[in-house]
Amino acid sequence: VLPPQNYPLYIRSVPTENELKFHYTVHTSLDVVDEKISAMGKALVDQRELYLGLLYPTEDYKVYGYVTNSKVKFVMVVDSSNTALRDNEIRSMFRKLHNSYTDIMCNPFYNPGDRIHSRAFDNMVNSMMMQVC
Repeated sequence: VLPPQNYPLYIRSVPTENELKFHYTVHTSLDVVDEKISAMGKALVDQRELYLGLLYPTEDYKVYGYVTNSKVKFVMVVDSSNTALRDNEIRSMFRKLHNSYTDIMCNPFYNPGDRIHSRAFDNMVNSMMMQVC
């Protein structure tokens, strides 16, 4: 989860030993996200669906993106060998992630722009990761 200023609000990876590699992958994908947003231009504002789709595939991973109306970016890195994961499942995972993020933003004790420390958000992300693995 990245705000418009592109610093990480929330990052979770299953193999924690490769976490730095995933940080790099997420930050390199932000250029592709910005390209897609600028290419869509005003059409993006009119759309209700903000799923960007596959940003780029690498040898080991596929990187997907989603942008909210407030320009908060969600980036998901999935293992390329996982062929059971379809585009509509990725889209529903992003919607679920967006809904949970909205719940956090509605919390009066959360300051927008702070790192996300929410047990409910962690549980939702962990359940999504278990579903994928």
